[in-house]
Amino acid sequence: MKADKNFRGIRVFLCLSAATALFAGRPARAADGTPDLSGVWAAADYAQNIAKDMTPGELPMTPWAEALYKERQATHGKDDPDARCLPTGVPRRDAHPFKIIQTPTLVLILYEGNVHSYRQIFLDGRGHPKNLEKTWWGDSIGHWQGGTLVVDTVGLNDRTWLDEAGHPHSDQLHVTERYTRPDAGHISVQFTLDDSVAYTHPWSVTEVSGALPNWEIHEYVCNENDKDVQHLIGK
Repeated sequence: MKADKNFRGIRVFLCLSAATALFAGRPARAADGTPDLSGVWAAADYAQNIAKDMTPGELPMTPWAEALYKERQATHGKDDPDARCLPTGVPRRDAHPFKIIQTPTLVLILYEGNVHSYRQIFLDGRGHPKNLEKTWWGDSIGHWQGGTLVVDTVGLNDRTWLDEAGHPHSDQLHVTERYTRPDAGHISVQFTLDDSVAYTHPWSVTEVSGALPNWEIHEYVCNENDKDVQHLIGK
């Protein structure tokens, strides 16, 4: 069922506060010696605007992307696929917690929000498939560079937005993620976006999430009692 958002927010805040106080030490290590990314993590505050750390005009949008972004702004985001319970894709994150399950050959990311989605990141040395079909989540492969998990994602369709603000991308988007554990209570993810159709050069954003000890992700059915669509009338 869809949990009460205010109550969920209070619980997440309390868990995040506990994590800050109790887990500021060194992060745990997995059995194979790599940093352990496993656990439940709070969403970083980039759901509304992935470029919030940038100054106006700093985001290197092409004329096509800028025109599309302005159109989405002018219509108040009425066509946002996330508001219609469609997958958010990569790198967009919603405002709900997510859970990482780590093994030596596979990392799974389970999302509480959106459509209760998941990602598979393969660490077994495979490459991307040839003639890859464009999908909502694309194809993700990863490897360790010292204490950093580097994830390479391609094969994304162009049906997702990067955020609620409506920053666009094309189906040529190539995302590189770098996961690190600065301390036991946080996980840092640097997203680098390379999409020559939408942006004149690659650009990056770093999102830091806090650990949520004693927390489990909850069932969230996006289209149960959904009241958003009827209000998305644009301008």
